[in-house]
Amino acid sequence: MDDSNMDLTIDAMWLFLAIFLITAIIIKVANARVTSDPGCTRSPPPMLNIIALLKLLPTLCTKGPEVTMTYLYNKFGSVFTISFLWKRISFLVGPEVSGLFFQGSESEVSQGNTFEFTVPMFGLENGFAVDYSTRIQEIHFFIDALRPSQLRSHVDPMLREVEDYFAKWGEEGVVDLKDELNQILMLIASQCLLGNEVREKLFGEIYTLFSGIEGGVNLVSFMLPYFPVPANHRRDKARIRLTEIVYDIMRSRKTCGRVEQDVLQKLMDSRYKDGHRTTEAAVAGMIIALIFAGKHTSSIVSTWTGACLLTHTKFLDVVVEEQREIMRKYKDKIDYNVLSKMETLHSSIKEAGRMHPATLGLIRQTQKNITVRTKEGTEYGIPKGDTLVNLVMLTSKLSHIYKDPEVYDPYRFRPGREEDKVGGKFSYAIFGGGSHVCPGEAYAFLQIKIIWSHLLRNFELKLTSPFPKTDWSKFMLEPKGKVLVNYKRRHLESN
Repeated sequence: MDDSNMDLTIDAMWLFLAIFLITAIIIKVANARVTSDPGCTRSPPPMLNIIALLKLLPTLCTKGPEVTMTYLYNKFGSVFTISFLWKRISFLVGPEVSGLFFQGSESEVSQGNTFEFTVPMFGLENGFAVDYSTRIQEIHFFIDALRPSQLRSHVDPMLREVEDYFAKWGEEGVVDLKDELNQILMLIASQCLLGNEVREKLFGEIYTLFSGIEGGVNLVSFMLPYFPVPANHRRDKARIRLTEIVYDIMRSRKTCGRVEQDVLQKLMDSRYKDGHRTTEAAVAGMIIALIFAGKHTSSIVSTWTGACLLTHTKFLDVVVEEQREIMRKYKDKIDYNVLSKMETLHSSIKEAGRMHPATLGLIRQTQKNITVRTKEGTEYGIPKGDTLVNLVMLTSKLSHIYKDPEVYDPYRFRPGREEDKVGGKFSYAIFGGGSHVCPGEAYAFLQIKIIWSHLLRNFELKLTSPFPKTDWSKFMLEPKGKVLVNYKRRHLESN
């Protein structure tokens, strides 16, 4: 067996454990064995038991999780259940069966304690450490802080960070694109989310501390968030120090009466429905969570965007020409309105996300018996207590929604095709949907477009390493290994 097959085997084994052992141990829907609720009168979905599951292990190890789940979808359809130990895990594929998953009330389908592992990452006064009502209010704080009227003010500081960072590149050379994008996105997050205090004085420490937080997202931490392993210890130390830094910034602003225009300030000024202000601990946890989620997802999507464009030169030429056209009309000006004109670049980013989402699936728990209806009209009853996994990676590659789904084709989102809209709501759900949709989606697209418009205007780029594979050993599915790019400085002429 060669090294690549060995890596796939190891990665697949980790995911096998992640999907099944984690759900068996962490998702505490009940303290006793879960059985089908006799009140669930609809026919249950097709079921795989432990024996059938073990037979799939060779496929999982040699071909990977996506191929394995696609096989199950092709065999059983858009709804199927796996029974593992005392847990039942029901999988959903396609927008037709996803409505209740994304739009159901908390009394029907909830996130439960699936994300308990984030509590030691972000603290005890926000996110999944607080009740549902408080958590929803905090999500609205994020939405308010990242609404389009607020995003407009972030364009200039984002652009300055991008220009300054890439000015340090030489006339030509080779870089690891994944690492470079990771660093610039952390610089942007420090400036726009945390503010000048961190960007100017503490960036190096912040970057290191967030590496410690990210290290807390692993199999052991997911299963046993408080188990005393080195990764959890580093995570805890990083959160404590990050919290101290955010406290110092907030107290300094209050003491001096200084008001900034960053997201941290918006969260400081937010009020809950009963009128009380957000606490320092809540704000610190929220801003750490926002930076973690936003930087990590944007880094993954922007890296895949680069790999896809540099591999498909037809579309690379198209997005470069789009930049020329915009420069002819707006010169070197970049603002929120100009960025909104970069439709082909936007579609190229969106298509990279469709083909390479950051997660295999999203997880919920049924709080009562529910019914789902397939596109063929078959109704299945899923009982209270089941774990639900919506396989967004498979949904994004369904052939009845997307023409030639394995082909990188940004044109599929153009007016006249708009395959994601024609396919129905939740056909494109890599940023979630319903009440749990990612509030930072627009922010993510904004910063990725700023980065890539700058790179396309100022550098000739060529992918020198093989097109990256997906790293299945990570909970956030990033490109595996280094993504080496050869660059040569240029100034794109509008004529």
